[in-house]
Amino acid sequence: QVQVAESGGGSVQPGGSLRLSCAVSGSSFSNYRVGWYREAPGKQREFVGAIHMGGSTNYGDSVRGRFTISGDSDKNTVYLQMNRLKLEDTAVYYCNADARWLGRGDFWGQGTQVTVSS
Repeated sequence: QVQVAESGGGSVQPGGSLRLSCAVSGSSFSNYRVGWYREAPGKQREFVGAIHMGGSTNYGDSVRGRFTISGDSDKNTVYLQMNRLKLEDTAVYYCNADARWLGRGDFWGQGTQVTVSS
């Protein structure tokens, strides 16, 4: 069974940085499209970005140019580097490993809280 677990959330001031980790177990993360999503209070879950099986990445409009996704195959972990954080980046961030089109399923972590405040 594949499991994903986020870590690295916390509180930071505007303009600061955080790095979130998504540890994948039960399979190599490269067998999945690993995406990051976030959910702020009262808002719908929003796509942040993803790393695809071939290693390419794409990002949501609100974070493009500030956030970067990368993967470490030795640690089987996907990272979300968040720079120039804004108040509106405050949310619970979720990691998702998805390969439903290959019959491998779709797996979510429990989320990690990121709070940007002055």
